[in-house]
Amino acid sequence: MPHAHTPDHSGAAIAMLKVQPFGESSLILTTPATDINGRIADRHSAYHDNLSPPLVWTPVQGAGAYAIIVEDPDAPREQPFVHWLIWNIPGEATSLPEGLPNEASLGLVGGATQGVNDNGTVGWFGPRPPVGHGVHHYHFQIFALVERLPFDEKTPLADLVNALKGDALASDDLIVTYEAAGA
Repeated sequence: MPHAHTPDHSGAAIAMLKVQPFGESSLILTTPATDINGRIADRHSAYHDNLSPPLVWTPVQGAGAYAIIVEDPDAPREQPFVHWLIWNIPGEATSLPEGLPNEASLGLVGGATQGVNDNGTVGWFGPRPPVGHGVHHYHFQIFALVERLPFDEKTPLADLVNALKGDALASDDLIVTYEAAGA
């Protein structure tokens, strides 16, 4: 039985650990949506407004697109909980605004595609760790890709990760935290 501040880990590797970029470029992902300790603001949690957080990254020379995968390996289940899948963000982009609509195709982001999260919905599903389960760590993983991917919103995470293995120029992993109130 889990207890505060020691979540049971899924034990499964997050996507970042399965993809080895082949490029020499560095990529740095940041967000203004966290406090000084790395805790994501309540408005991004599924307990509150469930808004996707704003993200900013350094450009990667030669990137044709970017993909972002957000996973919680602290979820009390076998695999990390997937909170967000978004790919085909244009290669010239260096940020995403707060509060993207939960739609498969995002015209306002150059036709980027959002996949189905582990809540069964398209787009962002914010942190919602079980009350009393302690602090969870959310891995915002960004990948600079050579080209756009030919997938629709129903593409499973495993297929997306397999495509990233041969297409990633650079990557970064931004870790934010969240704990349910009343814990």
